[in-house]
Amino acid sequence: MSWQSSSRMSDIQSIEAIEFRQAMRNLASGVSIVATGTAVGRRGLTVSSITSICNEPPCLLVGINASSETHDTILANGTFGVTLLGGNQQDLALRFAGRHGANGVHRFDTAPWDQGVLDVPILQSAICVLECVLHHHQVVGTHGIFIGRIVATRSAQGNPLINFRSELRTVPYG
Repeated sequence: MSWQSSSRMSDIQSIEAIEFRQAMRNLASGVSIVATGTAVGRRGLTVSSITSICNEPPCLLVGINASSETHDTILANGTFGVTLLGGNQQDLALRFAGRHGANGVHRFDTAPWDQGVLDVPILQSAICVLECVLHHHQVVGTHGIFIGRIVATRSAQGNPLINFRSELRTVPYG
């Protein structure tokens, strides 16, 4: 598409946010915690907007609300960890989504965390952990899009936790 035709496309009005949210409820997605920092500077939040980008170099994309503490802390640190949650970790997903009233470093109080090779928080009982160096950041609307180059992983067995129609569910594995 040429620049001229794409500029005409910007004249087309977007759907309303509520309509977009209702449509996206039908997309099943994995539930993860994205975290960064050390000690009292640790910050993290629950996300379901993660996707792989490419294999060479191995990169992923995550969308994070630009108003969150975690957004700015990732920018400051330049590294982040992605913890893929298992089906038995719904309470942790809700805690990091702010549903239990815990904020900042206090979100990390109820589960055992390690610091990974990039010195980012990684959940000991995760079904998978990906440690990333920030490769690119772009703000689009209300969210920052982070592209992370993956430098370390760790995997374990378990049923994944997913978000579908605004409910946390699990998918049986094997």
